[in-house]
Amino acid sequence: MCYVTPDDYRGFPCPSYPEIKLSLVTANDLGRKIQAFQPDSIHISTEGPLGFAARNFCVQNSIPFTTAYHTRFPEYVQARWRIPLSWSYAYLRWFHKPSARILTATPTVDAVLSRWGFGETGRWSRGVDTELFKPAAGAQTAHKPTALYVGRVAVEKNIGAFLDMPFDGEKTVVGDGPQLQDLKRRYPSVRFMGAKRGQELADLYAAADVFVFPSKTDTFGLVLLEALASGVPVAAYPVPGPLDVIGDKGPGILSDDLADAAKKALGIPWAFCRDYALQFSWENCTNQFLGNLAPISR
Repeated sequence: MCYVTPDDYRGFPCPSYPEIKLSLVTANDLGRKIQAFQPDSIHISTEGPLGFAARNFCVQNSIPFTTAYHTRFPEYVQARWRIPLSWSYAYLRWFHKPSARILTATPTVDAVLSRWGFGETGRWSRGVDTELFKPAAGAQTAHKPTALYVGRVAVEKNIGAFLDMPFDGEKTVVGDGPQLQDLKRRYPSVRFMGAKRGQELADLYAAADVFVFPSKTDTFGLVLLEALASGVPVAAYPVPGPLDVIGDKGPGILSDDLADAAKKALGIPWAFCRDYALQFSWENCTNQFLGNLAPISR
């Protein structure tokens, strides 16, 4: 297996997403790497410059490939720069049109793409590291409940809904992003931890009592599974992502009243959340991916 990533090329930071590197690469540059490796299948993960170059090389050489739809970029772009959804979806529809199959995480995303005129989709769910993310050992002492948010601190994540909601306890935000400094000034009582990874992140999950997911634009929300694997119930809006991951299955509460959802979620047993998360194995995720690839004929 060969991964081609932005780290393989010179690049520049994505506007307003400086941690994301955009590659300076042409279809010919990438094509030489593909021809040298002679892959059995090609999958394009994102619609940025690197994915654009891979797409163009494959189209020019009649090589089948698959793509994935991970993020609702049209909604993000509209939230930031007021660009009409129809413009962004037109570009994405053009980008994915030659793909043999667009891999999506949920049926809700399938429905969104269908409404915008995209082609065939295939299921590619998500997995969670249940060894890293797990409930805290031993019983916790009595304390005021902690509500946790983990993710990018940016306008499209709708974090203000979490920070403004009434909650009889503490609020913790884990993550970095363009809104971080402004929100720190506006909400001095909230614990802003910055970006965390590995065991430090897992410990913050395990110390929480409810995980609040205020986003209305995510296609899945892997953080939902990380919280559930940690034995932490979820409170979220009834929108794509939470509807697919949580639905009416019981490990969380979905409501247009986020504060009420958080309050009710506190009563969900941690063991139920943990057992639910164990269904999302990496083995199943991998088999779905491999089964959707488009083979290249020799």
